[in-house]
Amino acid sequence: MKKRWLLNLVMLCVVAGLVSFLYLRPKQTADQEAIYEVSSYKLGEFNAVSVEFPAKAAVTFEKVDGFWRLTAPVKMRADQASVQRILSIIAAKSKEKITKDKHADSKFEAADLEKFGLNNPSVKLKLFRDKTNVEEFAFGTHNPVTDDQYVLHRNAVYLIANFYVEAASTQVIELIDKAPLKPTEKVAGFDFSHLEQWQDSKLRIDLVNGKWKASISVAKPQQNEMNEWLDFSWIHNPAKSVEIYTPDRKVTYPSFEIKMADGSKVHFDKIQESPDLLLGRPDEGLIYNFPSDVGFTMLNPPINLPN
Repeated sequence: MKKRWLLNLVMLCVVAGLVSFLYLRPKQTADQEAIYEVSSYKLGEFNAVSVEFPAKAAVTFEKVDGFWRLTAPVKMRADQASVQRILSIIAAKSKEKITKDKHADSKFEAADLEKFGLNNPSVKLKLFRDKTNVEEFAFGTHNPVTDDQYVLHRNAVYLIANFYVEAASTQVIELIDKAPLKPTEKVAGFDFSHLEQWQDSKLRIDLVNGKWKASISVAKPQQNEMNEWLDFSWIHNPAKSVEIYTPDRKVTYPSFEIKMADGSKVHFDKIQESPDLLLGRPDEGLIYNFPSDVGFTMLNPPINLPN
């Protein structure tokens, strides 16, 4: 009897513990922290962007033929990934959503906005569907505990990560596309005859009916090697940095041209070869900075000359 009594007591304790656990465990649905989406927009909705600051010129972008371009303060090809990071605000999520009252269309007053630093926003991000259909995101102060930032959108204040304002505040020079060729430019050949190493041999290489041919008779270019060289040296080879280029007519640099499938040509000035390769593209107004080893490969295609 005693053993049965002890067994029943143990079973009672187990059941009581299980009931307590089920009752006291975190309630997954009721008590879980709410997550608010700042918006439900799609990237494809917008064709222009403006990043506005209190004390400096706005930075603006426009989508042209499917690609983003900087339109102010300079007119340049934009780095597509940088613009995507700016636009990622539309997918931001927040653990806090603060409204004036229960009515979603109720607007904050100046005193309310001041609490969040939104009476004088540090940055205003405007996304345009067209000239009159605009979505605005205003960035305020940071929360002293989490260091997240308050953002106002459509009469609601959210607390989101710093990433979004940092993306919008990137220096203009870093927002410029670092690829030496436009995404729409299709290479058909190279004229390296005005570079020192090829000046005597007058090297030209061309794609003829899909096959690479060199102007040097003893060269034996291998098609796979040449295709890989074009791809990794020119198509998918962004510069490590760019800077504005204003050609000096009094200075003549070694140069080369890239021939395009549409018959056009792109001219490059070789401004410097070491310690980094600096290539100036006058029509884009940019200097592209490449590491010297990468630069050497760019200007020396694998045409397989005999030793």
